Amino acid sequence: MLGYADLRLEFSRRRIDALLADGRIIRLRKGSYVGADCPPLLGAAARGGGRLDCVSLLRLLGVFVLESAGTHIQMDRTATRIPRKDARFVRHFRESGVVRSSLVADLVEAVAQACRCQSPRAAIATLDSVVHLGLLDEVGIAEVFARLPRRYQVLRELLDPRSESGPETLVRLLVRGLGLDIDLQVVLSGVGRVDLIVDGWLIIECDSEAHHSGWPARRRDSRRDLAAAALGFTTLRPIAEDIMYHPDIVVEAVRGLVQARRGAHNVGEPRTRTRGTR
Repeated sequence: MLGYADLRLEFSRRRIDALLADGRIIRLRKGSYVGADCPPLLGAAARGGGRLDCVSLLRLLGVFVLESAGTHIQMDRTATRIPRKDARFVRHFRESGVVRSSLVADLVEAVAQACRCQSPRAAIATLDSVVHLGLLDEVGIAEVFARLPRRYQVLRELLDPRSESGPETLVRLLVRGLGLDIDLQVVLSGVGRVDLIVDGWLIIECDSEAHHSGWPARRRDSRRDLAAAALGFTTLRPIAEDIMYHPDIVVEAVRGLVQARRGAHNVGEPRTRTRGTR
């Protein structure tokens, strides 16, 4: 984002007016300009008086976050000319380490803010996603937790970037809550790699519309499930929508299968010790 004084270093007033008229530069608000290739979401955040932040920035970067209403923006506490409160924006007032002209918040700051704005399970899924995508390493994660209140520290031991998607993390946490053994990203002969194996026999594949739609994908998945069944595995394929928004359905499905296998009715009772992998 450039100020008018910055543009005047390169262009005359007449040239600036021509660039504005041609749409080659865009005025976001008084004294603030961007090129025509600026992503609309960043421009909207700037018009709202801040910079893209929190879950909105992470979603733009491909990081898993649960859906939330409004565009999240970071606003400097010392900012002047703050626009009126707008229902389209969720405003986070804090000082930032980025330059004032930046259209996006610092990544570590945004991740820390996203942890505050989401449920604990969703926050863990976001953190797993950030690490899995290579956007932050262990040092970066440590910086995130350094910006969070102490009560958030319990989340750190639950991170496992082997989860390749947010729904996988959410299922892992749901199954862990039942006290069952879990292994992630296991390769089975004749089947390939599966998302999770519970108690050594139950495969859980976390299906999303993007990767499992259409007949070719369904045929491939069915043949994988048949190959797994031949090895003695049962396969459960909850859809991402249910994992994210109807987790009780998924928990009851897992509990029912495990109870039928064990012939018992104690699945999900409080655990006296930690079992299995994260």
